Amino acid sequence: MGRAGARTAATEPERRCIATGEVQLKAGLIRFVVGPDDGIVPDLAGKLPGRGIWVAADRAALELAIQKRLFARAAKRQVTLPEGLVDLVEAGLLRRVVEGLSLARKAGQAVAGYEKVKGWLDSGQAAVLVQASDGSERGKTKLRPPRREGAYIGCLTAGEIGLAFGREHVIHGALAAGGLTERVVEDAAKLSGIRTKIGGEAPGKG
Repeated sequence: MGRAGARTAATEPERRCIATGEVQLKAGLIRFVVGPDDGIVPDLAGKLPGRGIWVAADRAALELAIQKRLFARAAKRQVTLPEGLVDLVEAGLLRRVVEGLSLARKAGQAVAGYEKVKGWLDSGQAAVLVQASDGSERGKTKLRPPRREGAYIGCLTAGEIGLAFGREHVIHGALAAGGLTERVVEDAAKLSGIRTKIGGEAPGKG
């Protein structure tokens, strides 16, 4: 296990993106499979049966795969794509991130609110800082994420983070190290790559 509970590159298998042709770690790719009706299905949990078709977690790469009909080439057969596939992937990733945060909260591995988050950061309990993309920039700069890769999530709105914590809005959140955090960080990085805009700004993985 790497920092913040992330898997190390040495143990993570690699796959080739059908759009860019680049080989990279599975953690940075989105898996698709061909369903029984020859439709392309996003396999965001990576558990569906069938041969995987991999696309980088990047909106431009996914759009290129759709435009160039690369899914059919990779599947070596005619396939159908659901309408709004990119938006479908984004919505699915958002759901996974919110659910992951919620599970972490219930397990005592996540807190929300400036004072609680600051306390976790100061004590070293926080492995990841989560901040709302539409929160005050001045307020957000008062907290600094841990100095490790994947220690910042900034692709969610205050309302989306709030859903995970049972509140209307949440600006600041923190995650402790562990398996749930690993999942949230991975899904959030993919969501950041798929979203066209985050809080009115160009997306970034933090």
